Amino acid sequence: MSLKQRLSNWAYTLKQHITAIYLVYRDPETPVLTRWLALLVVAYALSPIDLIPDFIPVIGYLDDLILLPLGCWLVIHSVPDVVWQRSLAKAGDRSDLPPFKWMSLVVILLWLLIAMLAVYWLFS
Repeated sequence: MSLKQRLSNWAYTLKQHITAIYLVYRDPETPVLTRWLALLVVAYALSPIDLIPDFIPVIGYLDDLILLPLGCWLVIHSVPDVVWQRSLAKAGDRSDLPPFKWMSLVVILLWLLIAMLAVYWLFS
């Protein structure tokens, strides 16, 4: 299998997992903490604003290549296996996630929180 095919398969699997994680978030059997983590992962995946902007060479894309798979891994390993299997089966070829127009606000608030913590740390 060529590198291009492997990367294409990996991207397809990641897209399917993001859809399944959205379904995990909506599942009533999902624990509350896992539900919040799932929401953050889906929000970051669909957000037009990244923690590290993509125009910064190398690092801009590394955050997407590291944070999304790490977030997926955390959600998958913190949700009950029955819920994950059910969500993954429902995800199938679906990629009809609703538009999250408020995700930019979540990322901006996260940046503000990080900035406030940095200012507090510097002046304390």
